[in-house]
Amino acid sequence: MLGDEIGDPQPVTASHLNDRVETGGVLVVIGTPIGNLGDITKRSMEELAAVTTLCCEDTRRTRQLLHHLGVATPRLLVANDHTESRVIPEVLARLETGERVGVVSDAGMPTVSDPGARIVAAAADAGFAVTVAPGPAAVTTALAISGLGGERFVFEGFLPRKGKARSQRLAELSRYPMPTVIYEAPHRVQRTLQDLADVCGPDRPLAALRELTKKFEQVVRGAASEVAEHFSANEPRGEFVIVVSAAERVGPPSDEAIKVMVRDEVARGQSYRDAAKLVTAATTAPGRHVYQLALEVKAEGVS
Repeated sequence: MLGDEIGDPQPVTASHLNDRVETGGVLVVIGTPIGNLGDITKRSMEELAAVTTLCCEDTRRTRQLLHHLGVATPRLLVANDHTESRVIPEVLARLETGERVGVVSDAGMPTVSDPGARIVAAAADAGFAVTVAPGPAAVTTALAISGLGGERFVFEGFLPRKGKARSQRLAELSRYPMPTVIYEAPHRVQRTLQDLADVCGPDRPLAALRELTKKFEQVVRGAASEVAEHFSANEPRGEFVIVVSAAERVGPPSDEAIKVMVRDEVARGQSYRDAAKLVTAATTAPGRHVYQLALEVKAEGVS
């Protein structure tokens, strides 16, 4: 029941889920503040004090946090984008001896556009209990403050930096019928905002959020072109989250227009089936009709 105190998860014994016997070791995914250190939860503080080994992205950042909280520093293992896979054997070995091992990122929830997912998957696959001490996350914080949130959203995280992959992703998100959340580094913000204005249209509403929960938190809302112009004139500094509003859904396009959209998606590398799904999501045309038109395009041999 919501609000009840929940301890460590009980071992899963269903053979179709996991036929390994769980040991006493526990892996704890610990959420930490995304900016304001006052956002640390009591549960996260307790878990940081209880773990004997802590996987982290940057030992300096983690030591600073632990010092601020008055928590003794446990054994630290560096688990960043380059080292996460290499520390998995040691993490499993320590869990095997019954240790309580924690995972943190520099800010927010590990595994969400941050390291940690591979460690969690390895521990779960090996039969160890995995639990979470929830904490702040930039994606939900950004949605709440942007004014563009809703019942559904797409989390893109960091966009591909260049090439065909970036172009395809931008084209896809421009048609999503729900808000999209993007993470971006300050030195790439200007380019990304301009790309969004070009692909989504200059009037598409969006919000660029800088240094969330910190002293110099800033929210710039407006048309895509206006926000892009703002940060062309004002150097972006700090960590950014961008929330793009949902694409407007209009009446169903003509059959020929649908075929053009299908050809466009296929040219970008999509299968005809996936192209039909993307076009359906971007329009009000019935899915079966779009798929039938996609088959006609395939039969025509035009891609």
